[in-house]
Amino acid sequence: MIIVMKKNSPKEDIDSLLNRIEEKKLKPVPLYGTERTVIAVIGDERILDIDTIRAFKSVDTVMPVLKPYKLASRDTKYENSIIKVSNDIEIGNKKIQVIAGPCSVEDLDIQMQTSKKCMASGALIQRGGAYKPRTSPYSFQGMAEEGLKIMETVKNETGMPICTEVMDPRLVSKVAKYSDIIQIGTRNMQNFSLLKEVGKTDKPVLLKRGLCSTIDELLMAAEYIMSEGNLDVILCERGIRTYETTTRNTLDISAIPVLKKLTHLPVVIDPSHAAGDRDLVPALSKAAIAAGADGLLIEVHIDPEIATSDAKQTLSTDNFDSLMEELKPIAEAIGREI
Repeated sequence: MIIVMKKNSPKEDIDSLLNRIEEKKLKPVPLYGTERTVIAVIGDERILDIDTIRAFKSVDTVMPVLKPYKLASRDTKYENSIIKVSNDIEIGNKKIQVIAGPCSVEDLDIQMQTSKKCMASGALIQRGGAYKPRTSPYSFQGMAEEGLKIMETVKNETGMPICTEVMDPRLVSKVAKYSDIIQIGTRNMQNFSLLKEVGKTDKPVLLKRGLCSTIDELLMAAEYIMSEGNLDVILCERGIRTYETTTRNTLDISAIPVLKKLTHLPVVIDPSHAAGDRDLVPALSKAAIAAGADGLLIEVHIDPEIATSDAKQTLSTDNFDSLMEELKPIAEAIGREI
């Protein structure tokens, strides 16, 4: 259920309604705007009598919500959410943000060189995996906290915020200490304990779509995070598993306009994991921008041939620079900038 309060409703009226909802063992989540407050009710809304709620002082509109996701729904918030990453970097506004860097943090020199070159090309956020979920237990698993410290050193010198993955609920506080965006990988999209834990942080969360997950399931995963109080969720389409084996995954370009219709949350595309082949990354990146994506998450390395993971899909810094130039006229054509 979505409850829209009248303009400039007094706080005591809002608190009274919140208390009434809580008495019914439901969870109210107030979204405070400049003029209006919207209250999303989490739980079985049939417990509440709509007419009784409508009679409450300062209530303007009451809307039953049939969708299972409420906080992520555009019914709750019609205008697009803009996620603040740092004082001067936002995701979801006119500027399309690019998050770039190695798949895994390997050493300080590689992370520093790669990040500086990516920044010179226009990427403002660094990426890198300190904790790596790998298909094989014998593959490189990341540098753990040492990798986080390397990214922090790069941030201190370049000013580039950090986007990195967390895999374990027990590590959320540690990763949140270093990162500016906490990434939830595709394998953990339905790790509900982990989603709840990152939902308790005050850091933006980049949530990747699961390998075989529907869009509704992605939005429900976002709802887990948001229902814990963290409304700064960025959705990431990174390709889904289909019967096609030519590419690593199948990039669902249609997910961009579909998500834009269903949710107010920003949408980022990861063409690297979708393609699995660096030669395909530029075309998929261009298609994503043309379709309305708010950002790109691209794997870049100063020397991809020596990358410890995902070398085949990783762009060189020179190729990344060329791609960023090619993306500019596409962004401009749709009234945005990169």
